[in-house]
Amino acid sequence: MELRDLKSFIEVVIHQSFTKAAAHSYLSQPSFSKAVKKLEEELNVELFDRSTRHLRLTDAGQIVYEQAQKALESLSEITNLLDDLKNVVSGEIKIGIPPLIGRLFFPNIARRIQEKYPNVSLHLVERGAKLIGQLVENGQVDLGIIVLPADTSKFNVQPFITDEFVLYVHKKHPLAIRSTVDISELKEEKFILFSEEFTLHDYIKTVCIEAGFIPEVSYQSSQWDLILELVSSEFGVTLLPKSIYHKQNNPNVQIVPIAEPTLHWRLGIITKKEAYHSFALREVLKMF
Repeated sequence: MELRDLKSFIEVVIHQSFTKAAAHSYLSQPSFSKAVKKLEEELNVELFDRSTRHLRLTDAGQIVYEQAQKALESLSEITNLLDDLKNVVSGEIKIGIPPLIGRLFFPNIARRIQEKYPNVSLHLVERGAKLIGQLVENGQVDLGIIVLPADTSKFNVQPFITDEFVLYVHKKHPLAIRSTVDISELKEEKFILFSEEFTLHDYIKTVCIEAGFIPEVSYQSSQWDLILELVSSEFGVTLLPKSIYHKQNNPNVQIVPIAEPTLHWRLGIITKKEAYHSFALREVLKMF
């Protein structure tokens, strides 16, 4: 059963004549007759009572007519709904984000999205940056915000924010009064790091190794505020993005800039390559 045959049948019913239906369209009368005959053969029923002067629907024809109208109305509704979707962006977007990045930047992201697209709901999934990449690749989240670099063979990558790392120490630590500090000067220190599922764990270790030593890790945590509490309690030092300092209010924690070269914290937004992007997701990505 084809849509064009149903449309032809409805036209004949509306005009109560094959001739009039043809006159009001770009099709010939034989085309209408052929379409109706095809429907009757497929459904194994007679749609019109042809024994009278004027066309009349049979009982079966009435049923087909009513259901055909409903079917075509539903199909036309698809276009209307898609137009609404494009004009009034709606839907749900799943965002994968590490807790640290979420605490620092998500409230502002969410506010901007809700102000511009109030019909878009956000579902936040918090994991370490390593796991966020897997979630995006597996289609479990629509977009992820991670620490760069990212695998450009798998992801569309859009730079987001760049920050710099600084040293966090207790205010009574000997290095707290310094204007800058070299990474190599930290080889005797005990480090408090994010746990191994976080990209920052590997990054800090790599930075220290490049400076000539393997860092002694005294504590690991998935929570940046706990890391700073441990620094405040003089259990060690840590390297974290500078923007964190403005989010914490512990008076015992002091930051010291890193001497050249500056250590950068580059964040990016990733989406899976060649994956379908909803209208809502496409519009939201334009905001970054």
